[in-house]
Amino acid sequence: MIYLVVFLGAGLGGAFRLGVNELAARLFGGEFPFGTLIINVVGAFIMGVLTEYFAFRGGVSQELRLFLTTGILGGFTTFSTFALESVVLWERGQWMPFVAYVGLSVFLSIGGLIAGFAVVRLIIQAQTI
Repeated sequence: MIYLVVFLGAGLGGAFRLGVNELAARLFGGEFPFGTLIINVVGAFIMGVLTEYFAFRGGVSQELRLFLTTGILGGFTTFSTFALESVVLWERGQWMPFVAYVGLSVFLSIGGLIAGFAVVRLIIQAQTI
């Protein structure tokens, strides 16, 4: 049941993400990724609100928590989870893991994307020879 709840939430979150991206492109143009920036900041803010609310309010079902966080926010942006995990490390005073997690996440993710580009370009280039 929890997989269905997350699946439905992720679909809604993805649809919200598309809508925000389209609206931002109409309002601000496409020269800068304002849509993604807005999505990441809003998603992180909502993750903070929900996480604190859940921490102070008992009685919220696991299904509802998963629907809102892993589902809707996960479909909207996984950056919100990254932000939450980073702040948890920071609040625990785990400075080195915090710096390592943030640095590795950013640089390895960008590196992974560049590597993915390179692999596909090599495959396409090999096919045209």
